[in-house]
Amino acid sequence: MNIPFLDNWRKRHGAASGTALMSAQEADPQGVAQLLSECELLRAWAAQAGIGLDDSAGSLEALDQLVPRWRDDPEELPWLGNDAGLYLGTVIIRTVPGAVWQVWPNGRPVVRLGSGREVDVVEAGHQWAADGAPELSQLYAEVSEV
Repeated sequence: MNIPFLDNWRKRHGAASGTALMSAQEADPQGVAQLLSECELLRAWAAQAGIGLDDSAGSLEALDQLVPRWRDDPEELPWLGNDAGLYLGTVIIRTVPGAVWQVWPNGRPVVRLGSGREVDVVEAGHQWAADGAPELSQLYAEVSEV
């Protein structure tokens, strides 16, 4: 995951990229949550389509209705998928009691639910961006029921 903030932190602290996010999460979990919620590319696509992303379940439904023009750009597709996953995670964290960001040793952020289940939202975002399934709102509905 290419996050300039973490690259700079890693250089100063001599940490590998996978451990950089883990260490940053331990030191400043709210800061990492804020960083992961930025999703600039997805927010730009949504704004162009007239969709305001307010970190709600309803905004996930609106995203599911977007015409996937990003699929025409193989360079943009993985970045948008990454943002979609992080946005899904942000909505879950902010609306599902007990849900928190968890960083795997490889540096990949996932959502850990209060039940202990971990949801790889980044992978789900990539799948959604590539072929539309699972729908973001559908995955949200599944994890919010737990």
